[in-house]
Amino acid sequence: MNAPRILRPVHFLIAALISLPLAASAQTPGTILHAPEASKLLPDAVFYAGKSANTQLRNSAGVQFSDGHYVLAVLVDTAGYSTAIQEKYQGYFLTEVPLEVGGHPLVPGAYGVGFVGDHFNVMDIGNHDLLQAPDHHDDRMQRPMPLQILDGDAPGRYRLCFGRTCVPFHRP
Repeated sequence: MNAPRILRPVHFLIAALISLPLAASAQTPGTILHAPEASKLLPDAVFYAGKSANTQLRNSAGVQFSDGHYVLAVLVDTAGYSTAIQEKYQGYFLTEVPLEVGGHPLVPGAYGVGFVGDHFNVMDIGNHDLLQAPDHHDDRMQRPMPLQILDGDAPGRYRLCFGRTCVPFHRP
């Protein structure tokens, strides 16, 4: 009769130990993908504002999260777009998960992005402004590249950078 009482704490302990790796894996930061890995996941051209733009796959990057979801970014060739669009549309940004970008929420989707002045702009694929976040200039960056994703100020936080100009993002 005492055996079930003794086994209850043991069952609870076993269940807790089994769930511990699952909880830890959910908080594991993602893996940064550089151009060779990211370019395998991105298309050669993307649709934006009624036109198709070629992507610059050599200038791409991403993050693969531990649950298999992705965030990807690539620079685009904006020839053929109006000057007004070219000024703010510099890259294509895809996210399969909700993000916080420069302190603003962003739902999963495909977006046009670019740095203008001292802000990072995110537009929907119809070229409608969705958010502006302040950017940060990194003078200490050793090797700036046209586009890259770098680690941020804590595990699971990242920076999307065009040259030395960056905006932070993470999964909330």
